[in-house]
Amino acid sequence: MKAKLLLLAIVGLLTTALVPAAESAKPLIVGMELAYPPFEMTDTSGKPAGVSVDLATDLAKSLGRPVVIENTSFDGLIPALKTGKVDLVISSMTATPERAKSIDFSDPYLSTGLCLLLKKDSPAKSIADLDRAGVKVAVKKGTTGHLYATNKLKKATVLVLDKESAAVLEVSQGKADAFIYDQMSTYQNWQRNSATTRALLEPFQKEYWAVGIRQGNDELKRQVNAFLKDYRQKGGFEQLGDRYLKEMKDEFKRLGYSFFL
Repeated sequence: MKAKLLLLAIVGLLTTALVPAAESAKPLIVGMELAYPPFEMTDTSGKPAGVSVDLATDLAKSLGRPVVIENTSFDGLIPALKTGKVDLVISSMTATPERAKSIDFSDPYLSTGLCLLLKKDSPAKSIADLDRAGVKVAVKKGTTGHLYATNKLKKATVLVLDKESAAVLEVSQGKADAFIYDQMSTYQNWQRNSATTRALLEPFQKEYWAVGIRQGNDELKRQVNAFLKDYRQKGGFEQLGDRYLKEMKDEFKRLGYSFFL
């Protein structure tokens, strides 16, 4: 009888010890829209790639968990997080007070801001110059540029589009006067369309990207923040910048803008 009780106790202890290991082996499901290179994209074989993918992979590794990237449209990311379809959102998402009403955010990991891609002959020198009747301003649906235009532009016509590429095309073809988007994307879009566009790269609204976390998941939030702090101290973000954004990093330095990672 004693031997049987001892065996049951040992089995119980082993089972208890295995619970954390089993829990840690659960995949970390990270939501992102794979349509924003070089942060979220697919490689030539169709696999997820980019700054955010590497960041998610390194985060999951630090937690001892495999990572699963869930490709989700940008405006579907917060609903996916709230309903438990994903554990985290790492998708170049700006931490805003409005979004923070429904999800939690980690500490910021990147600083950027809203800028303007203008058609080549636009006389605008600031966002204020665009808030006039007859002016058409393009935004991508669900972004902070969309939110800004909706709340701040009272006279201009706001053109809401699903894709960044569609908004850029509107400006490069002269059908829209401007496109409100983040600093680095505005720079890239201007470089690709320098014959038909120009850029105002000084942000008129400062913004910060952070990891989206479901409300109430305080332990995961603590783990993410600890990882981000350690990752920065060990040069992880510096390495990501050199890996994916070396040319832009050097160009921003030349132009006098602080690099965002």
